[in-house]
Amino acid sequence: MALYAVIMAGGVGSRFWPRSRRALPKQFLDVFDEASLIQNTFARLQPMVTPERTFVVTHADYAATTREHLPAVPPANILAEPQARNTAPCIALAAQRLHALDPDAVMVVLPADHRIANVARFHEVLRAAVDAAGTPVAADAGRYPLVTIGIRPTHPETGYGYIQFDADGDTDGTPDGGPGDAPVAHRVLTFAEKPDLATAERFLDAGDFLWNSGMFIWRADAILDALAEHTPEVAAAFAPLAGVFGADASDAEAAIAEAYAATPKISIDYGVMERAPDVMVVPGDFGWSDVGDWRAVHELADKDEAGNRGDGHVIFQDTAHSYARSADGRLLVLVGMRDALVVDTGDAVLVCHRDKAQQVKDVVDFLGLHGMTEYV
Repeated sequence: MALYAVIMAGGVGSRFWPRSRRALPKQFLDVFDEASLIQNTFARLQPMVTPERTFVVTHADYAATTREHLPAVPPANILAEPQARNTAPCIALAAQRLHALDPDAVMVVLPADHRIANVARFHEVLRAAVDAAGTPVAADAGRYPLVTIGIRPTHPETGYGYIQFDADGDTDGTPDGGPGDAPVAHRVLTFAEKPDLATAERFLDAGDFLWNSGMFIWRADAILDALAEHTPEVAAAFAPLAGVFGADASDAEAAIAEAYAATPKISIDYGVMERAPDVMVVPGDFGWSDVGDWRAVHELADKDEAGNRGDGHVIFQDTAHSYARSADGRLLVLVGMRDALVVDTGDAVLVCHRDKAQQVKDVVDFLGLHGMTEYV
């Protein structure tokens, strides 16, 4: 049973505007250090998954940029999507490729733009998830579970989906001691959409809810079977790829284009995970963030005694709990501000309250709707 990694890197990161643009989306940005987010995602997989067994699914527009950022990954392992169709088609493409390569392949599927502080603990959780994914479901030796990683919540977050799990025991019937103990897989009871604050507080108090991280571990054949059962339109669109991978590259490219033209746009969570009966979750406590917006950058960054963080040429005067980033050596000054996000990119400036960071995506939609594509 060989382990492979699939990095999903096709998004545009619109909540990271104005730095994240269609020409250079969030996963290729150096948000916290000199390495890009996708480079950090690749690096933290080492040494569990070799570069030769690492695959990246990205939009065709970003294939060349992906190769530049990840030169250790073989060029043939960069799988180009002709159009964005959400995560279920992305995963169907990767699963067909890996199953053709290795019928016993186990896939670790990770978004390209997450941040993880404790990599050693992440590896422990990942190993537990891999073990669970490779263990047949007791009721049917021919079926294997679909496994995800859930994050132990630290506060009542309304920006994440939640996973309720069976907290009474793990896969071998012994109780889970909680954070810091050996990670174990639990049966998933239900998935919950992003809640309001009162519901998030109730989830936190209950103790058996986790944040949905969007990280998955499963056998390639198990997810292909699940796609066929729960999203037959996706499965049918990608089934022809089983016969073309490993053949002439141009044939594969044409077949991929046909698959994307035929597939519906659907997420793996809605299409499969919320419907499948054999789903497990391993709780994780390794300092995770999906770095979803500028507020997350401020929260994760080192700050001064007033709670401010400035990147570039920035001065804070009578200002607290704010983040600012200047561009091209320009001086950026914040006076009398509280909970502000200010991002200058040279051709655009974002000024936003920290609590409204999620709404930056609406700005990108507005710009596109009104033909201001030079800013998107």
